Amino acid sequence: MIQFKNLSQEIPYLIFKDKYNDSIKANQSQIEAISIASYSLKKKEVNARFVNLKFVNNKEFIFFSNYKSPKSQDFNSHSQITALIYWNSINMQIRIKAKIKPTSREYNLAYFAQRDKKKNALAISSDQSSQIASYDDVYKNYDKSLKTDCLTECPKYWGGYSFTPYYFEFWEGHELRLNKRDVYEMKSSKWQHTILQP
Repeated sequence: MIQFKNLSQEIPYLIFKDKYNDSIKANQSQIEAISIASYSLKKKEVNARFVNLKFVNNKEFIFFSNYKSPKSQDFNSHSQITALIYWNSINMQIRIKAKIKPTSREYNLAYFAQRDKKKNALAISSDQSSQIASYDDVYKNYDKSLKTDCLTECPKYWGGYSFTPYYFEFWEGHELRLNKRDVYEMKSSKWQHTILQP
């Protein structure tokens, strides 16, 4: 589930919340799954992966990650991202373009302290995306963390990322591919609405 806090009353945010509510009513599974595409300046390549969108706080979309991960390195070198959500229960695709930045250390500490300790053990024990000898070692590291680490103290290498959209596209699938595409793009500090052909 995505938690909404002090949601912006600007039109694209209200549409996003309405579509979210429609998906909830339609029993959408994995509703918090969002694909984040980033660009690596070092490797000159694009990467994409799914993360769990945890919060929409006013205009900020927030998820959490290991700050040493490949995606974090991408964000550090190139802060523009594209995010993509697909809620198949209502045949709705939402494309977002945004600039991304880390959340504050204070924010990370407060959130980590109230998270489930088993989730924290994984965050502490995993050197995300690094090679490991076997999958059994993942369990060993996790089990060791459960038994020996302080599971309420957020490590410096873990925290949130926040992105504030400047572009939304709401793609609504229809029969015969007569799809509806509404775009809201921030221009001159105002949301400009356009409609795209299918």
